[in-house]
Amino acid sequence: MSDNCQRYFMSKNEILNCAEEAFRDRHFCVYYQPQFNHINGRIVGAEALVRWIHPEYGMQSPGDFIPAFEANGYITRLDLYVFDEVCAFIEKCIKDDIKNIVPVSFNVSRHDIYCNDFIDEMEKIRKKHNVPVHYLRVEITESAVLGSNDYLAGIVDTFHSLGYIVEMDDFGSGYSSLNVLKDIEVDIIKLDMFFLKGEIGGRGGVIISSVVRMANWLATPIIVEGVETVEQADYMKSLGCVYIQGYLYSKPVPEDEYLKLLLSGRTGDAVPTMKIIDKLDAEKFWSPETFETLIFNYFVGGAGIFSYENDQIEMLRVNEKYVEEFGMNMTQRDIIQRRECFNFDEENRKIFIDTIRRAIQSNDEEKCETWRTVHSPCCGDDLICIRSNMRVIGRADGQYLLFVNIQNVTAEKKMYAELYESEKKFRTAGEHANIYCWEYDIDTKEMRPCARCIRDLGMPKIVKNYPEPVIESGLFPADYADMYRDWMKQLEEGADNLEAIIPLTADRIPFHVRYTAEFDDNGRPYKAYGSATLVVDGEK
Repeated sequence: MSDNCQRYFMSKNEILNCAEEAFRDRHFCVYYQPQFNHINGRIVGAEALVRWIHPEYGMQSPGDFIPAFEANGYITRLDLYVFDEVCAFIEKCIKDDIKNIVPVSFNVSRHDIYCNDFIDEMEKIRKKHNVPVHYLRVEITESAVLGSNDYLAGIVDTFHSLGYIVEMDDFGSGYSSLNVLKDIEVDIIKLDMFFLKGEIGGRGGVIISSVVRMANWLATPIIVEGVETVEQADYMKSLGCVYIQGYLYSKPVPEDEYLKLLLSGRTGDAVPTMKIIDKLDAEKFWSPETFETLIFNYFVGGAGIFSYENDQIEMLRVNEKYVEEFGMNMTQRDIIQRRECFNFDEENRKIFIDTIRRAIQSNDEEKCETWRTVHSPCCGDDLICIRSNMRVIGRADGQYLLFVNIQNVTAEKKMYAELYESEKKFRTAGEHANIYCWEYDIDTKEMRPCARCIRDLGMPKIVKNYPEPVIESGLFPADYADMYRDWMKQLEEGADNLEAIIPLTADRIPFHVRYTAEFDDNGRPYKAYGSATLVVDGEK
C-alpha cells in the first residue's frame, strides 16, 4: 500500500466484490500480537490476526470484512490462508536457525469446525511447510460451541490426537462456561478484560475472579487479553494470571516487527502461581448433584472436609486423590474411621492446630506442613510430610467446618534436606578454599560475578559480551580461549553440564571449572551458573 493511499471503508458489497482479487494478489497479511509473562517480561507466544491492506482503499477493518466473509462462505478460505502464512513464517524462522520461536495461536471459526475437510487441509499446509505441531495453537471461541458441546469435544479430541494445543477464546462471554469446562478438554483459556473496563475490582472483579477460580480448579492456564494498563496487569497477577496480551506490552505488529521481538531473545515460559480456593458453600458439598461435589471429587487434587471443636479434629469426607496422597494402600474408610491422617507428634499437632486457628481468624486460606506417621496393615508404618491448604467453610457455636487441600511433599522435603546439608558443607569448604561463582545470562551474554570475584580478581559487577573481556584480561589463558568460547556455544545450544580443569590467571593455577544450565518451561536454556574451585593435590 502506498504511503499516500487514503483510507476508505468499503461497503459489504464492495468487500465481497474485491475478495477474489484480494486472495489472488495476496492483499491479506498476518499481524502478530505477542503474549508476555507479566512476572519476567518474556514473550511466551503470539496470536495471529489477519489484516486486509487494499492497494487503493488502504487498511480495512476486520470488524467489517470478517462478518461479511462469515455470511458468504469466504471465512474458511481466509482462515486457511492465515494458517498458511503462519506456517510459512515459522518455517522461515526454523530455516534461519532462530532459537527463540514461540507458539502462535490461530483462529478457527464455527464455520471451520463444521467444514468436514478443514483439519485435513490444515495438516496438508503444516506438512507442506514442515512445521512441528508444538509451534501451533488452535484458538476456538466459546460462542462456537453453543448447543454443540459433544460435536466440538470430538473436534478438540482430533486436534489433541494430532498434537495441537487448544485454546478457548472469549471465555466467560457466553452462557456455557461451566459446560465448556466440564465437557471439552481445552488446554488454555483466553479471558477478555472487558469485565474490568473503567475500574479495578467491583462487580467486574467478582465476575473475573470467579472465572479464574473455575479455571484454576481445572489447572488450566489463562491468557488475559485486552490488558492496557499496569494496574490491570498487576490486578490479574494478584488473582494468579500472569500471561498477558494487550496494548500494555504490544499492539498487533507486522511480521518483520514481530521477528525483531523474537530476535531480542526475551522469550520463555513460566507457570503461574494459582490460589486454589476462594469461597465455598459448605452445604453444597453434601449434595451429589452440585457442581461443588463434582469439583471436590475430580478436579481439586487431594481434598477433604473436617470439623474442629475445642482442639479436636474429625475427618468427615475425603476424595480418592486425598487417599492417594497418603499412599500406604489405604482406603477412604481407613482415613475417616481410623483417623490415619492425624497421627501427629506433639510439635506437628501444634503446628496444625495453630493453622486452623489462623484460618478461623482470617476467614481466608492458611497453609502448613506437618510430619505424620501413617500405618497400613499391609505396608506397616511410614513417616510422611503433608502440605495442607485449609479454610473455614462453616461455623456454628464454636464448631467449625474446614475444607483442606493436601499434597504429599515428603520427597521434596527430603531433597531439600539433602541440598541443605550439601550447601552447608559447601559453605564450610568455601571458607577454606578458593571458590569463585558467577551467573551467566545466555540471552544477553552478561556475567554477574560473586563478591569474591570482584574482590580478588577486580572484576566489575556486570561483565558484558562474556567471555571476551575475561579472556582479554588474561584470566583465561590464550590456549584455552577457543575451548571456553565453545563452552558458551554449547550452553546456548542446550548443554546442561560442562566441566574441566583449566589453568587460570597468568600463573596458570589449576581450577576445576563447572557450569550448570537452567531451562525455561519451553526447554530453552536461558541462564547458567559457573564456579571455579582450586584443584587440591591429587585431583585430576
